[in-house]
Amino acid sequence: MKKNFKVFLFYLFIIAGIMAILTMINNSKNNSQTISYSQVIQHLEAGNVNSITIDKGKYTATLKLKNGDTVMAYVSPYAFDEQIIKYIQPGGVTVDYVIPSNNAWVSTVLPLILMIGTVIFVFFLLNQQSSGGGRVMSFGKSSAKMFNPSNKKVTFKDVAGADEEKEEMAEIVDFLKHPAKYTTLGAKIPKGVLMVGPPGTGKTLLARAVAGEADVPFFTVSGSEFVEMFVGVGASRVRDLFDNAKKNSPCIVFIDEIDAVGRQRGTGLGGGHDEREQTLNQLLVEMDGFGINENVIVIAATNRPDVLDPALLRPGRFDRQIVIGIPDVKGREEILKVHIKNKPLDKSVDLKVIAKGTVGFTGADLENLVNEAALLAARRNKRAISEAELEEAKKRIIAGPEKKSRVVTEEDKKITAIHEVGHAIVMYLLPNCDEVHEISIIPRGMAAGYTISLPENDSVHMKKQKLLDMITGLLGGRAAEKVALDDICTGATNDIERATELARRMVMEFGMSDMLGPMTFGSGSQEVFLGRDFARSRNYSEEVAAAIDKEVRQIIENGFVKAQEILSENKAAMMRVTEVLLEKETLTGKEFKDIFVEISGKDANNNDDKKDM
Repeated sequence: MKKNFKVFLFYLFIIAGIMAILTMINNSKNNSQTISYSQVIQHLEAGNVNSITIDKGKYTATLKLKNGDTVMAYVSPYAFDEQIIKYIQPGGVTVDYVIPSNNAWVSTVLPLILMIGTVIFVFFLLNQQSSGGGRVMSFGKSSAKMFNPSNKKVTFKDVAGADEEKEEMAEIVDFLKHPAKYTTLGAKIPKGVLMVGPPGTGKTLLARAVAGEADVPFFTVSGSEFVEMFVGVGASRVRDLFDNAKKNSPCIVFIDEIDAVGRQRGTGLGGGHDEREQTLNQLLVEMDGFGINENVIVIAATNRPDVLDPALLRPGRFDRQIVIGIPDVKGREEILKVHIKNKPLDKSVDLKVIAKGTVGFTGADLENLVNEAALLAARRNKRAISEAELEEAKKRIIAGPEKKSRVVTEEDKKITAIHEVGHAIVMYLLPNCDEVHEISIIPRGMAAGYTISLPENDSVHMKKQKLLDMITGLLGGRAAEKVALDDICTGATNDIERATELARRMVMEFGMSDMLGPMTFGSGSQEVFLGRDFARSRNYSEEVAAAIDKEVRQIIENGFVKAQEILSENKAAMMRVTEVLLEKETLTGKEFKDIFVEISGKDANNNDDKKDM
């Protein structure tokens, strides 16, 4: 900033000097000699004056002498009139007046405004040129940053839960370090590696680990940094990026969120002249065109591989696609160990238990879990993170923070308790539902209460009966309201929405309808610019649409009837659990089970009882 200010002052002095020179030149054009007021009086007394021109705007009096000379004096026009009147009448001197116009400020104020505006504009240009994100005179230059290793660099040791993915990336680093090891066998290093996976699974972290491990230049850029409002800028930046990469080869170029620039062509409204498509075309040429692109490896990351252009995905451009998915229980435990490494942890905490209870959590979720637990421990003035903080952090991520201060009437509490107990009993007794972990009527986030169920193991496939039981469990809250209150409430809105969506996917995507058979209805192709509302195109008739609606309705009705039957048979136990829940506000899965088994005598761990249900 100090350097910019010095340059600003330098340019200010230059402009001021130019303005002074221009003023001198303008004044030099007037050949009149400037005289004093007393000299004017002397000329009048001597009778040497033919005429006087008084300019009231410039406060000047110009005298034309009888010998042909012209002289000028700076005077006050009004006082000057009174002084010279006695000399004008006897001498026959003519007097002319120049009246200032309304635009007189143009010749006085406007130059000053123009000078100030010029100085500000020059300062703005200097400031923009020196900034990294707004180089006005360098639109076509790439904004890629070269990675500089530091003491806090990320390595493969900091990436957990993705062993196979690390091996794939480590091979590329090893090739750049020891190319002869591969070239002697005739092997060619992949030109590009595309990392695919849901948000938060560690794609960018893995790229940072590659940068930390490699002893070669590492350029990093986001896909959104290529495309600007000016046509041709994106393609120019791609060329500049690869030119710099070739000069520093062997090197690695990392493009994060490549779907911002690599979306399928022909779907935009601009046709072939669309700026984004021009940028993509240049990227395709640079990755695999006629030009030589030796030892420049492109690593890209995206969570939307379905929208990428096929030409970008073919071998020769992105030869490898590494899928980084949701970590399993072993991976979650390793990720937790990485994030807990520099934090004090209570000895009683078992990370295996925490990993089992965080099914579906990504690496980012687990990092947030540990950080939230640390914040809670600090809030409670503890010196170490205990299991209580980790459990509370998990619930905050799943359902949101507790809202104990929210004013809730006793009637609302009772309805919420009946609703949540209905969920818990139905899920507990159905054979394919997940185990009930906790029930609470303390508001969290947007929910008045919650019932958390966690699976025992990670599963890839979902059986039809498990999906039907999940729908029945979702409808357990509405069924409990009907059984206990003989009425229904608005609290089941989200449950009904989720159950309906699951039933519709069973019919339209999974082919689980007995009447319609193993068929998929609706095309899953997504138009890039039309949004999610138009994601699935309809490729079936009105009759089939009516059949789909009928099947979905039948699945929902069967689930609701089944939930009502289960709760009607266990109404006494349901009401007892509700009373205890109203008293304690929160029940663990074990507490719920003990109360329910004591009243109903039905243990879900007994397979015979579960089959009977």
